[in-house]
Amino acid sequence: MDRPLLSSLSKGRRPGICLDGVFRLPEPEEEGDGGGFVDDDRWGTVAVSAFRILACFLAMMATTLAWAVVMLFMLPWPYERIRQGNLYGHVTGRLMLWILGNPIKIEGSEFSDTRAIFICNHASPIDIFLVMWLSPIGTVSIAKKEIIWYPLFGQLYVLANHLRIDRSNPAAAIESLKEAAHAIMDNNLSLIIFPEGTRSRSGRLLPFKKGFIRIALQTRLPIVPMILTGTHSAWRKGTLRVRPAPITVRYLPPMETNDWKAENINEYIELIQALYVKHLPDCQKPLTPDVS
Repeated sequence: MDRPLLSSLSKGRRPGICLDGVFRLPEPEEEGDGGGFVDDDRWGTVAVSAFRILACFLAMMATTLAWAVVMLFMLPWPYERIRQGNLYGHVTGRLMLWILGNPIKIEGSEFSDTRAIFICNHASPIDIFLVMWLSPIGTVSIAKKEIIWYPLFGQLYVLANHLRIDRSNPAAAIESLKEAAHAIMDNNLSLIIFPEGTRSRSGRLLPFKKGFIRIALQTRLPIVPMILTGTHSAWRKGTLRVRPAPITVRYLPPMETNDWKAENINEYIELIQALYVKHLPDCQKPLTPDVS
């Protein structure tokens, strides 16, 4: 594990706690795609996986209920609820990852504690836990409006004053992005978003939506790519089986957007997707060479 990131949890924009000594995450044993991971479908391994998932659900239910009470007391202060939601994410995300037990390596942590638009590829439920844990204090997220119907978590998401958009209505979605950009600037927030717009079923990178570029053009915040590898092997979409596959989170240097122009949106999308294709392992690259 990259120690600068862990130490940053106790200073700056991170919460005033450090969970490393309590919930220590295992580290990958070696470099490279796979990290020595061998799949195992014996009944005992499957039973342990089921126990881990149940433990995750119970732990998240407990922390979500606790923070929901806190949020209700903080209703008059909407943007303080965002920061309190980040604290919830640090505790809950770290706890979930500790329960699942996957070896995790973080690279480029020096780019993690800046005000920016953080973007992540998305191929597994584990990505959510990573984003919750690693988002700096003062970071807002954007999700589809239907998230409110997710039991407990969805209601806390709304209480934490994070943003929702109606993806079924393009005009309303664009207006929601404008409102999000104003909220980010007016309240000195960062943003974290999955630019693919949905979770990849195969783990391979999907085409990026334009929403995060539109927000960058309005806020002029730098874009920090976060490249997640291995999560698609650790917990595949549509399954209830967790495997001990190693996970890597790699931050790339911030991309300044001060001189970006609206007419070049497609070029920026292609540029950023090309960065992901360059750094992802072969099993997560798009099947076609055209990532635009």
